[in-house]
Amino acid sequence: MKKIEDVIRSVGPEEEAARQAAKRRWDAVAKPLGSLGCFEDALIRIAALRGSADFNLENKALIVFCADNGVVAQGVSQCGSEVTAKVAVALAEGRSTANTMAKRASCRVIPIDLGMKDFPGHPGVRNLRVRNGTGDISLGPAMTREECLASMERGAALVEELAASGTELIAIGEMGIGNTTTAAALTAALLGLGPETVIGRGAGLSTDGLQRKREAVCRALRVNHPNRDDVIGLIADLGGLDIAAMCGAFLGAAACRVPAVIDGMISAAASLCAQRLCPAAAAAMLASHVSTEPAGRLLLDALGLHAPLDAGMHLGEGTGALMLMPLLDMAWEVYHSGQDFERLGIEAYRPLS
Repeated sequence: MKKIEDVIRSVGPEEEAARQAAKRRWDAVAKPLGSLGCFEDALIRIAALRGSADFNLENKALIVFCADNGVVAQGVSQCGSEVTAKVAVALAEGRSTANTMAKRASCRVIPIDLGMKDFPGHPGVRNLRVRNGTGDISLGPAMTREECLASMERGAALVEELAASGTELIAIGEMGIGNTTTAAALTAALLGLGPETVIGRGAGLSTDGLQRKREAVCRALRVNHPNRDDVIGLIADLGGLDIAAMCGAFLGAAACRVPAVIDGMISAAASLCAQRLCPAAAAAMLASHVSTEPAGRLLLDALGLHAPLDAGMHLGEGTGALMLMPLLDMAWEVYHSGQDFERLGIEAYRPLS
């Protein structure tokens, strides 16, 4: 398994020739120039990442990193940590909402156990455990630096494995009760914002629960003394095993030149960590939707990414990323259709002067 610094070193630049070739192909399609908007941009970015204007997106996988968070003890969630494992089992058995959506998107679902509390294992849930849940961030660090690095390296190695087996598009999601709290604390530290700016109701907190969540994040920021220049330290102190593994997965995707779809706010927090560690890694990232969590849009803005979907979603499990896949498939079909101006006997559109 590669050290995370070796993964970062292997991230190469985008290929401008492929970008320009993809742009020319779009411009030759018999439609107004740029008329598919951000979907044209997405495929041009994928071409630059892959190094060729000819690429496929047929072989897709959704990784759902599952882990539990000690901060649940502070009453920051509507349900208990046992729900993390129940959803992971449902994902493995094809019974979750994500599975239903993934079937329509022709996408495999791969649930991963990074550290679900007292989880005994289950067929179809891959065991990459680092520890048995994290510490309560309102009382101290979530994990050690070594555990954070181990989670990151597992995430990167899994993406490398999928890329080697022919996976062409990877969605990066999570499941972990309490992880909107850890992601909010991490976002506040990364962006230098007050907790009130980034904290939302998660899966449906009451007003009292929302206040407990705010207090927990405030305590976490106070007791852990976060250093925003030390990204790995931030994840270790304030994040979770799922966020660490997702960060590693985004870095691994960039190193393997495979596009990685960001899901919601938690996935976006992990992707911003990856971008801070390796700015070139942003070339592999595709935004899917704007989460209803207040931090969602802030994180995408910090990444400089536009999300095609703004639908009030906050389900998690990679479902927002799955929603993007059929749209990318339709754009890809147009891109590869060969229906150019000459074939249809239409005068080509020309750029506006």
